[in-house]
Amino acid sequence: MNFEKRDIILIVGLLLFMIGLIPFMAPIYAVLIAIAMYFGIKFYVGVRKKSIEKELGEGMCLECGAKIYDQKCPNCDSLNEKL
Repeated sequence: MNFEKRDIILIVGLLLFMIGLIPFMAPIYAVLIAIAMYFGIKFYVGVRKKSIEKELGEGMCLECGAKIYDQKCPNCDSLNEKL
């Protein structure tokens, strides 16, 4: 697993959340909830990132925002060929 700046921010936020839970429950339960939230968020972000990469494919055209196929934009390249 590769740590990035946003991972450190997530860990700090969950630690603060865990500290906030301690007055209301046993510390071990607060730790378990924080760990479960960390892995749940990491799993959700991973699934979401894969779905966005699958949706975009090779990328997006900067002119019209269409999905690029075979390194060509279906809208802009077809207009340039007609001119």
